Amino acid sequence: MDDGTENSRYKLLGFENSKGLAVIMVISTGKIVRIKLGDLLKSEILDSLNKMEIKDIYRKFYSGGAALTAYEVNDRHERSWMTYVVLNLLLFALYIFTNVAATKLVYLERFDVVVTPGVFLYPLTFLIVDLLNESYGLKLARRAIIFAFASNAFIVFLLSATSYLPGLSGWELDAPYGEVMTHVSSVLIASSISFLISEYLNSYLLCKIKELTNSRFLFLRVCLSTFFAVIIDSFIFCCIAFHGAMQNNEILAMIYIQIAIKMCFAVFNVLPAYGARSLFKKYIAETQSA
Repeated sequence: MDDGTENSRYKLLGFENSKGLAVIMVISTGKIVRIKLGDLLKSEILDSLNKMEIKDIYRKFYSGGAALTAYEVNDRHERSWMTYVVLNLLLFALYIFTNVAATKLVYLERFDVVVTPGVFLYPLTFLIVDLLNESYGLKLARRAIIFAFASNAFIVFLLSATSYLPGLSGWELDAPYGEVMTHVSSVLIASSISFLISEYLNSYLLCKIKELTNSRFLFLRVCLSTFFAVIIDSFIFCCIAFHGAMQNNEILAMIYIQIAIKMCFAVFNVLPAYGARSLFKKYIAETQSA
């Protein structure tokens, strides 16, 4: 086992020196457990840690807690948390864009289909959630989903409220602005339901497949989890957002084309997922080993 070995089930987060405890995260669920160093050395958890983590555990145990390591709880691991913040902001920005851009329908004459602009970028949200699950566990990934949803709802609520403010007499954009904000508000309901359900499903399936495959076959869990999430998301969003505004056959056609486009992105997401995971490990490892 070398420094680059992927943690399969558990990850060392730090130590509590005053109590002689090691802080361990269960990767599949994000659950945090604390265990005495002596008990940890005798448990099977040790087999799932990488070489650097095991080395620091032994160093901490035999020094009686005096030896400093890269995993001290007092060390905030700024790069790791900054990466988490950046991923949260990316998820939030993409979610905002897809909601606002949903007010415009795009007709692709060559393929004779109607789509929304967000269909081309929305699949990236699944990639971001996959990266959050891979690096931070299910618990923090779900917090990111809730953060994106709540922030988006708050912003759209504020924008919708502005449409009720008295406008300048004769300003030609006043009426169109109100119509757009009204449509954005209705889209938010559909988007919120589809986003929460599909992203939660994506997170759950990703972690479950990761657990069953012992953290191997990243391409398999990315494709499978995204496949089912995309179907659920497209059906819920289109049926709610365009019910009554479009014919049923037109809605079904939009659903099918959205699924096809999103699945193509899901396949292409595999390579960025591998690249981002490798970059993340290297980026964070440099801080921990410094």
